[in-house]
Parts: sequence; C-alpha cells; structure tokens
Amino acid sequence: MDQLITALYSIPLLGLVFQMAGYLIAIVPPISPIILRSATPIAFGALCGVMCERSGVVNIGIEGTMLASAFTGWVVGVALAPTLGTPATELFGLTPALVIALIAAIGVALAISALHAWLSISVRADQIISGTIINIAAFGVTGYLNSIIAKSSPTSAGAFSAFQPPTALTDLPVVGWLIGMFFAQGPISMSLIVFVIALQILLFRSRWGLRTRAVGEHPKAAETVGIDVILVRYRNVIAGGLFAGLAGASLAMEATNSFQAGMTAGRGFIALAAMIVGRWTPVGSLLAALLFSSFLAIGQALSFAPPSGQLGDVLSSLPSQLYDALPYIVTIIILAGVVGRTRPPAADGQPYEREAAT
Repeated sequence: MDQLITALYSIPLLGLVFQMAGYLIAIVPPISPIILRSATPIAFGALCGVMCERSGVVNIGIEGTMLASAFTGWVVGVALAPTLGTPATELFGLTPALVIALIAAIGVALAISALHAWLSISVRADQIISGTIINIAAFGVTGYLNSIIAKSSPTSAGAFSAFQPPTALTDLPVVGWLIGMFFAQGPISMSLIVFVIALQILLFRSRWGLRTRAVGEHPKAAETVGIDVILVRYRNVIAGGLFAGLAGASLAMEATNSFQAGMTAGRGFIALAAMIVGRWTPVGSLLAALLFSSFLAIGQALSFAPPSGQLGDVLSSLPSQLYDALPYIVTIIILAGVVGRTRPPAADGQPYEREAAT
C-alpha cells in the first residue's frame, strides 16, 4: 500500500492532487469538531433566512441581528457574573448568569426580528433597506457601547464548555470521528442538529410547513383558502430571530467568552449564501455551512501545519492571507455556479396587501 501511495504521489502534476486528497483524509477527522463549531453561527443564520424567505420576506439583517445578540449575551453576562456567576454545573459549565445572558441574547434577536417584520410586512418598506439599516445600526451601536464598557476591563461570565463524549465511542473505527464531531460541542452547537432535523420535518411534513410554503409561493391563493398571510409572515420572521439569536450567542458565549466589535465578520452574509446553496432547506443549509466552515478550518490547518513533500513546498509559498480569504473565495465560486440554477420562493421579497372586502 505504501508503495502504491508513493507511486501515485510521484506522478507529475496529478501527484499533487493525490497528495492533497491524502492530506485532507488525514487532517479532516481531527479538526471535525472545529468545523462544526465554526459552522454553527452560519447554519443558525441560514435557518433564520429559511424561516423568513420561505414566508416571502427577505432578511439581509441577519448579520446585524447576530451582532446585537452576541453583544447582549456578553454584556448581560458581564453584569450578572459578579453575583450569579457561580456555582457552575459539570454539564456544559452552566451558570445562572450564562443562562440568563443566553435568554437575553435571544430576546434581543426576537425584538429586532419583530422590527424587521413590522417594517417589511405592515409598513411594506423595502426589505433590503430595512435589513441594511439593522446591519448598520447594530455595527455602530455595539461598537460604540463595547468601546465604553471595555475600558473598565470587565470580567465576563465565561462560556459554555464542550461535552466530552466517551472515548469508547470516539475511538470507534470509521464513525468515531463523526461522533466526536457532533458530540464534542457546547449546548448551542449540539442543539443545531436538533433544530435542523425538526425544522426540515416541520417545513415539509406539517400543516404549518405547507402554509408557510404556500404563503411564500402564492400568498393570494393562500388567502383564498383561509390562511392569514400577514400572521404567518409575522410569526415566521419573529421565530427566525430565535436562530439568529443562537447564532450570535454561539460566537460570544460558546466559541469565545468575549465580544469584539464586528465579531460576526460577515457570517450573516455567508449564512444567506448557505441558504441559497442549500436551496432554502434546513438540511441543505447545514451542509452548505459545513462546506464553508470546512474550507475555513482547512485553510487554518494549511497555514499552520502544511503537508510535507512537493505539495507542502507549493502551499508554503502562498501568502497566508490567501488561506484567510479561502472560505470567502469558495463562497463566491459556489454562488456563481448556483445562482440561476436555484429558484427562490416565488413571492420572496414581495410585500403583500390584503384584498379589500367588498
């Protein structure tokens, strides 16, 4: 086997491809928990987009909603940590301060989503402009407040800790690394799988899902059969804020225990790309988020631990900034191939006005 691998690696040009494939096979299982952890805010943001756009409402304010919820979770934790920060439980390092901060982060996201729903559905304002205002306001307000609070060097409430699955499971051949990937996570990342499966089933196998898709495809026809289009859109857009809140909380309360201005770093927009690549489905959005985060994790691995041999020499000669930009480059390339081949909900982005009673 070693002789065969050596022979494949020695083929001119094509050998580099085989070397890269071998490197990925070796490096992906150890970094798989990092891949899912990086995919969590993107996937939750994509679920928010699915909830909104399946109802016919465009929401590009996911980035700002995530940023506001991340700041809220952090600042509430900072305020409560001195009095409620202890004791912590062994399960996920839960403390009363962390739980209350998580609830506050989700609450702010729900409030922002309600504002976007009101502007988009009742006021019938331009949905792109509404989302843009949310993004700009969230970036400015959180950055300003963070600069004020950070001067006092506050003590954070900590972060949710990752669950440690039994080594007997993670050491299983073939599937052990998958078990480690999905279970060696904090509570927010672990809940992602539950939400994706539940939303996929509900969207395509329940009355609520049928009404949601009807409202997003043909709201006038939906109204003729007794569906309250306005109510469905309000409910789904606000409920989508739950996922945006979890996305922001995962950044400030699980991936880290701090907040930095603009820490979402475009993840809300990548979430929209994942939603499009995933064809407006929860499972597809998760797979797209995992794809994007895989390139992010692989890019970091290539910059810190490049493979040996000719491939390592080639990759080491590339600037490190290229690896940082790799997930964004992949996003652009994939979207360029997907746009035009996927069809959004027919009424997506179109304000709806009830028929006048006669």
